[in-house]
Amino acid sequence: MDLAIEVIKVVVVLFGVLNLAGLLTWVERKQSAVMQDRIGANRASILGIRAFGLFHPLADAAKLILKEDFIPEGGNKVLHTLAPFASLFFALLAFAAIPFGNVLILDGKEINLQIANLNVGILYIFAMMSMGVYGVVLAGWSSNNKYSLLGGLRASSQMISYEITMGVSIMGIIMVYNSLDLQEIVRRQGELLWGFIPKWGVITQPLACLLFMTAIIAETKRIPFDLPEGESEIIGYFTEYSGMKFGMFFMTDFVETVLAAALMTTLFFGGWQIPYVHGNSLTIVILQVLAFTLKVIFFCWFFMLIRWTLPRFRYDQLMKLGWKMMLPLSLANIFVTGLVILLWN
Repeated sequence: MDLAIEVIKVVVVLFGVLNLAGLLTWVERKQSAVMQDRIGANRASILGIRAFGLFHPLADAAKLILKEDFIPEGGNKVLHTLAPFASLFFALLAFAAIPFGNVLILDGKEINLQIANLNVGILYIFAMMSMGVYGVVLAGWSSNNKYSLLGGLRASSQMISYEITMGVSIMGIIMVYNSLDLQEIVRRQGELLWGFIPKWGVITQPLACLLFMTAIIAETKRIPFDLPEGESEIIGYFTEYSGMKFGMFFMTDFVETVLAAALMTTLFFGGWQIPYVHGNSLTIVILQVLAFTLKVIFFCWFFMLIRWTLPRFRYDQLMKLGWKMMLPLSLANIFVTGLVILLWN
């Protein structure tokens, strides 16, 4: 019975993440079209029905499946094949520690709405995100192409640089809620400050919220941090990829966007919490899962908004922002948070 429950939770999370990531491929085109006063994707149809272009992701999938798989001459076949699997696998694995609801009680049995209830959930997620670097580096190196290698090096240096800031920025959250367990952090955000303000991370750690959001967008390698994939410069770690292997890298970008939205929701916007609503009844638990989903969708939309608004940084600007501005601010945030906690107590 316990195994069946765990399998159901894994299926539900994977179904939700993969479908939302697939839908984002359509949202990105449609949202950019709206922002640029264009019609956007609307050509794909089934039996004459276009449905606002919603069939485009299906057409994309069919195209990628039917395309020839190409490995460049002199490239490492094993690593070239392994790289996209590594990127997607570790991105999906990170969702295991994210709570998407509170405890559901069915027939007296408590079901924690989280695949893996780890007491070091934050460290686990960071470890999985760090492992994703290997897929990027392997793709660049195994392609036997200097442009791909340069793209892989850019991606790895960018991801490592901003992971440090990301890790330091959430130290304030850990200090305020006194836990590395994401479910516990979400529960603590259900408390009220001065009896009426929800104790969400964005309230208690506004600077950390801004720094973490900037770093997590850089981690997804999307505009304005898309230097590893700069199409206009004909450079990128997946330049020599085609077919479904390219599709897996493409999908990884959107899965990472969903992961970034889920982390923003969990750490700074109350996770599944609905202000002033408490309890474990079935109705409340469903509403909490729905609230978590809507928050994640909102941040996916917000990241798309940023992606189609800001221009790309130069590489020196990228490194200056990460090392000379964001990292010192993250360290200062830890000092200020510690001082406030000391005085508060």
